[in-house]
Amino acid sequence: MKEKNIQIATIGGGCFWCTEAVFQEVKGVETIVSGYTGGTVPGKPTYREICSGLTGHAEVIQLTFDADVISFQEILIIFMATHDPTTLNRQGADVGTQYRSVIFYHDDIQKQTAEVVIQELSEYYDASIVTEITAAETFYEAEVEHQNYYRQNTQQGYCSYVITPKLTKLRKLFADKLK
Repeated sequence: MKEKNIQIATIGGGCFWCTEAVFQEVKGVETIVSGYTGGTVPGKPTYREICSGLTGHAEVIQLTFDADVISFQEILIIFMATHDPTTLNRQGADVGTQYRSVIFYHDDIQKQTAEVVIQELSEYYDASIVTEITAAETFYEAEVEHQNYYRQNTQQGYCSYVITPKLTKLRKLFADKLK
């Protein structure tokens, strides 16, 4: 049996519940952990602290994926298509730096790939892409109630009105990449 080519990606596209739900559908994604990174305060932040907008952290997911099944480039294309990378520090009604669009790269190849993807996709958007590309920092796992959130709360209002439409879009655009 061939060994898997496991790599890590860390991305933030607003609320981590949304981004997690999208990538739970994607072939080749092995694990997904919601969490926080990119902040300036020391120690592990809490959800409440993150929501204040004062820590500088972004809500992100950190996923492991089999690069022989799905490439980092494909992950970024799905990521960019399932959130609005043109709004600064906001996704829909979620406003603040914790909801910024960001790619935390783990090596120079990921950095270069992110730069190319953003450049190539920019022609498809009316406004400029504001997605940050920055080196990966310490990742803090979010509290247990934020893990697997959509699947455990599909009838909750936010899930119904925000996440379900993202999944519908995902299924339409990327059917060949889904489990």
